[in-house]
Order: sequence, then C-alpha cells, then structure tokens
Amino acid sequence: MTATVRRTRLTSERESELYQAVIDLVREVGYEAMTMDAVAARSRSSKATLYRQWQGKPQLVAAAMRHTAFVTLGEIDTGTLRGDLHEVARQVGTGAEKDTVFLSAIGHAAHLHADLAAALREMLIDPEREVLYALLQRAVDRGEVRADAAAAEFFVHMLFGSLPARKMLDDRFADPEYLIRYVDAVVLPALQHS
Repeated sequence: MTATVRRTRLTSERESELYQAVIDLVREVGYEAMTMDAVAARSRSSKATLYRQWQGKPQLVAAAMRHTAFVTLGEIDTGTLRGDLHEVARQVGTGAEKDTVFLSAIGHAAHLHADLAAALREMLIDPEREVLYALLQRAVDRGEVRADAAAAEFFVHMLFGSLPARKMLDDRFADPEYLIRYVDAVVLPALQHS
C-alpha cells in the first residue's frame, strides 16, 4: 500500500485549513477517536473528497503532519556540522513543547496501527532521515567526521531520542538551549571521536 497523496484540486489555503483541522482534532481527541466524519465536519469538506484525495485516515494524518511541520531541516546548511546541528536544535526545540506530547501520542498510535506507522515512515520519517544523513555526509565530506564513525549509525536516534526522554525523565520539554547543550555534550563528541 502506498501513502502517496493524490493531486488535489483544493487551493493551498483550503488545504492548509484542512490539515490544521486534522492536527487540531488529533490533539483534542487522539488518533483513535479522530474520524474522517469529524475531519469533514471541522473542515467543511465532504467525506468523499477526503477519501478521494487521501486513501484513509493514516495517510491524511501523515500528510497533515508533513504539511504543518514546524521544522524545515532540508534548508539547513551552515557550512559546519556544529552549526547545522545547532540549527536543528533551535528548530526542533522551538516546537518541542507543543509537539512533543502530540508526537508521543502519534507514536503510541503508530505502535498500535501498522497502517499509520507505514504512512508516517513513507511521508514523514524517511524523507527527514534522508535530509539528516545528507547533513552528516556533508560533514564527512568536509573531514569533520570519519566515514566509518561508529556513532553515525545512531545519529538520528541520538538527535531525536532526547525529546521524549527529557519530558519523561525531567518533566520538562527539550527547549533549544537544552538541545544545543545536548548536541555539544553528546552528539558531536560521539560522532567526532568514534
């Protein structure tokens, strides 16, 4: 099954409204309780239109998350690994309070619903992972990280594992300042000294 979004006749403004309605509903009632009927009512769309554009709820939620993402990692290229990772930390940390709880709930739902997990991997996770590994490859090409660095395999896990861990362990969100300290103390040493 593919999670590819079909070509839409919706205007970009209308599409944005629809995606925001999806995100708001998931925040309010959770993934399981959110229905296509509720999205149609909230966004003043027909359910038929929703199913015509997206195959179902998993694809619609993944598309909404991709559209409303608070980070634009693909545009980061400061010329140094440290600069790139600090910018990742700033972008991710800025939305952490709002999105950590939401992403944890979606992560839990993805654990229970294989179709949601597949849609998220295809539309959101894999593209961002590729961007981050391209960022790391630029650092390898510049000589900042060895090509065979042992920690490279865990690079993305190191970056994003701190988000739920900070909330769970310290009952605090991973804000930009915390993430920048984490990058300097954990991620960069692991990559550059392995």
